[in-house]
Amino acid sequence: MDVRTTAERRRSLLEGRLLVFAAIAVSAFTLRLAVTAFTPLAERIGADVGYSTTVVGVFGMIPTVMFAAAGVLTPILVRRLGLERTALVAMLAAAVGQAVRALVPATWELLAFSALALAGMGIGNVVVPPLVKRYFSDRLATLSAVYITMVQLGTVVPALIAVPVADADGWRVSLGVWALLPLVAAVPWLWVLRDRRGRDVVDRTAIPEQADGKAWKSPVAWGMAGMFGMTSLTTYAMFTWLPKIFTDAGASPAFGGTMVGVFSFIGLGAALAAPSVTARVRNPFPIVIGCAVCYFVAFAGLLWAPMSAPVLWVLLLGLGPSTFPMSLTLINLRSRTQAGSAALSGFGQGVGYSAACVGPLLFGVLHTVTGGWTVPFALLALAVLVMLAGAWQACKPRMLEDTWS
Repeated sequence: MDVRTTAERRRSLLEGRLLVFAAIAVSAFTLRLAVTAFTPLAERIGADVGYSTTVVGVFGMIPTVMFAAAGVLTPILVRRLGLERTALVAMLAAAVGQAVRALVPATWELLAFSALALAGMGIGNVVVPPLVKRYFSDRLATLSAVYITMVQLGTVVPALIAVPVADADGWRVSLGVWALLPLVAAVPWLWVLRDRRGRDVVDRTAIPEQADGKAWKSPVAWGMAGMFGMTSLTTYAMFTWLPKIFTDAGASPAFGGTMVGVFSFIGLGAALAAPSVTARVRNPFPIVIGCAVCYFVAFAGLLWAPMSAPVLWVLLLGLGPSTFPMSLTLINLRSRTQAGSAALSGFGQGVGYSAACVGPLLFGVLHTVTGGWTVPFALLALAVLVMLAGAWQACKPRMLEDTWS
């Protein structure tokens, strides 16, 4: 018999579910802020701080480096701290990194604290899904949609307003203001921790068990890594260099920032539609071919006639990374067990983000060396071909557990 009072039951609902919902939603919104708040301002900051165009590529590769590192670090933190404390650590790291990088005078300090902010966001990438499973196992589809939507909104909004805020108050304010949101996300996690009274550490639900097989032996896992990694390589190269491509074509910095926002916004629709479509198709590889065609047409337009139909090129470019939510969906569709899903997710994202690291930097180096955009876009075309090869393996209707021994 439940002897709790009505007030106690309401308190449990509020602090055990609604506060977690708020914490997850706001945390998800913060997971890309440090990327798209920076890229529209990269050249302006470089002119003030004193770094070269090549260094912009270094900034572009930091997200994928830190996200890959977070894939290794987060399980260790979760086992020692628990899911909720790890989420709190992630938000605090993101807040400190974004706040301090807006104040520092030197390039290396800007790089270091950007890395700290992105490490926090990378930890958040990994820890939020099991938190959804722990608290909302009865609403997985709904909460997953909320999570993906908030991530995409957190990608769009900074890109749209970075340049106007910098014009009004300076680039340091435009960067630093985003440190407030991780702090806001940290507050409900503190309340959740108070309510759980240490049970977050001993509660092992939603923490993956050890997998018996070896993901690296499976063509499914390697296909997932190729699909995930090459999509991320292309996406982060475009986040980093799209403003420069348009300003070189004669557009204003504000227009370049707006196009990054449009690129991100198109991804919002894809993120909502792609998972359900992928789940209904036995082999979704034809959808991946469609995404590749969108990529190739967008690359051609941006290379040869960027200002003739910029919105069309960016719209097609935004449809290409629909393979990202597809790959996340396939992680569960191509595994039978929680251990298999965890192994496929860890391998695909770890190897994928590691490979994606070179994208923004190499894209910028090739532009600097050749003085044009032809060779950099050839690199992205090659990445799309590799993505297709990976998707051919990942999309086949078979299970990881049948292929990894």
